[in-house]
Amino acid sequence: MRQDIRFCTTPDNVQLAYAVCGEGPPLVMSATWLSHLEHQWRSLAWRPWLDAFTRKHKVLRHDSRGCGLSDRNAGNLSFETWVRDLECVVEAAGFGRFAMVGTCWGGPIALEYAARHPERVSHLVLYGTYARGTQRRGDFPHDAERMRVMQDITRLGWANEDHAFLQIWSSRFQPGGGREHRRSWCEQMRAATSPDTAIRLFEIAGNIDVQDAARKVRCPALIVHPERDVNVPIGEARLLAGLIPHCRFVQLDTDNHMLLADEPAWDQLVSEVRSFLAEPGYSPAARRTGLPLEELTPRERAVLEEVAKGLDNSEIAAVLRLSEKTVRNHISRIFDKIDVKHRYQAIVLAREAGLGATFGSSVGPETGHLSRVLGAAPKARRDIGLKTPAFSRARMPTEGATRAPAGKPR
Repeated sequence: MRQDIRFCTTPDNVQLAYAVCGEGPPLVMSATWLSHLEHQWRSLAWRPWLDAFTRKHKVLRHDSRGCGLSDRNAGNLSFETWVRDLECVVEAAGFGRFAMVGTCWGGPIALEYAARHPERVSHLVLYGTYARGTQRRGDFPHDAERMRVMQDITRLGWANEDHAFLQIWSSRFQPGGGREHRRSWCEQMRAATSPDTAIRLFEIAGNIDVQDAARKVRCPALIVHPERDVNVPIGEARLLAGLIPHCRFVQLDTDNHMLLADEPAWDQLVSEVRSFLAEPGYSPAARRTGLPLEELTPRERAVLEEVAKGLDNSEIAAVLRLSEKTVRNHISRIFDKIDVKHRYQAIVLAREAGLGATFGSSVGPETGHLSRVLGAAPKARRDIGLKTPAFSRARMPTEGATRAPAGKPR
């Protein structure tokens, strides 16, 4: 099996590496805290995930800015750029509708993406993750002091197998693992990023709060969480499960945040995820919302009709022979009545209610190109293509990537 590694460039000129591997229905994995597209195939923590998913799916992954094969010197690090980078990668890879998997640090990114793009995400799998970062939970009085200590020992012990930092790290992520697992974590750190970037990413993740986004997720969701996870307490997973409208919760009997491939909980995880992904997904065309159209005035409904077609305010003003200021005022009142904050949300709700019927010939939820109208997903520029081997279990990768012409992944 081979993975096709390519690069795209974000609107703020950051080059992102992404990989497509496997055959079957499309599945997108949001980026994790420390990622390296090639090294993950050698990682004792990540190899089982890649083997399991690429057997049944065409899997899209990417290295987040500052990590792996993506630009290491990207200055604009924030939760918003992580979400926009995922949008950029999805566009570059040409994925339409797909299932999505978010693990740990990548869970909030997947949640935010699913909330912003309900027309694209059919299923959402969340593993070992949360809606609130560590600094937003408020349940430990010494969190700030604890974070400062972790930052200091991270800088001193990053990618050092014999340092106390790696012992703490591995005991939190894989307490059931042995020395070979600690060595694998050490190699992952060394390959993924610098200690200063890792700390900055961790700080940003600690201040995330996607509870509002979780409430807006429209697709079926599966949350799977280790029962005795010290890295992400199971209470955070239960909180998240209570926020997502169509959510199933599975608790695994394990101490490991990242499961070991030979423990019973791993087989249970794979079975639960495969069964869930085989179920019928969310179909925008089959679902109708309880949009309170009766609360809108005839003029407001006419404005919403044009919004659903993807027209901007100046275009709506021209069609309805109104001033742009009047259109803005109508839209503000409409958003209050239908309880949305963003234009893309109003478009999705209006189209589900049957408005904007003439938009279908050029843009449709099944093709996943709503972003052409919304301008929400950045246009990615395809730059470079690399093909690297994702070797079988019997032989780990030892050779470098070879260049291939840029273009759309197979």
